Amino acid sequence: MPAPIRPLNFVDHGKVKINPSRHFAHVENEQIVPLIVHEFASTAAEMPIVFVKNSETGEFTPVAVLGFEKGENLFYGQTWRGSYIPAVIMHHPFALMPAKDDPEQMQLIISETDEVLNGTAGEALFNESGEETAYLTQRKNALGKYFENTFVTKGFVNFLVEKALLVEQTLNLEINGQKRQLSGIHLIDEKKLNALSDEDFLAMKKRGYLSPIYAHLLSMQQFNQLAKLKNTTA
Repeated sequence: MPAPIRPLNFVDHGKVKINPSRHFAHVENEQIVPLIVHEFASTAAEMPIVFVKNSETGEFTPVAVLGFEKGENLFYGQTWRGSYIPAVIMHHPFALMPAKDDPEQMQLIISETDEVLNGTAGEALFNESGEETAYLTQRKNALGKYFENTFVTKGFVNFLVEKALLVEQTLNLEINGQKRQLSGIHLIDEKKLNALSDEDFLAMKKRGYLSPIYAHLLSMQQFNQLAKLKNTTA
């Protein structure tokens, strides 16, 4: 069962402590995780970056590919099998969500998982007076910055859509001697990218989009590393 998710508050969580872990059981069965554009370069060094389309809204989201099939995370283990950990994973068990009484106002929520929450060891969230600890303030600030960067990421993706640079592809892969297909993903079309006008290229440069675009393209090489990781874990 999913862990209960509640707004963080002193009454319910005054005695809670966070036990830092690199185990990340909450993403054990996650084949993909969302990315913000600011982490493309770090992610591309280890994981493929693709775009997935929401069938209901039609919106695209950049994601890191962690496995070849649904429910498979090849980076999951007793410790994380990689140097880089996507930010959305690191922010657990915290997240920002619109408040029920005011959707325009964001509130900090916490996922009450036994894996990281306890009352005996780790980092306290509140002091005895009910004030936030420096640890909680740091986590909130990092999450707030991440949330701000999601809007930059949306702007980046909207630009790709506007210029019709995202194309759906099916990748044919051979893993452990078996042929497999990875479908439902979208990639940046290099031919369309190279056919853009000088004006569009200048706009991408000014907005800082060139670096994440090339990081995405280079990250396709990581499918080979992902296959090696699958062989190792098998």
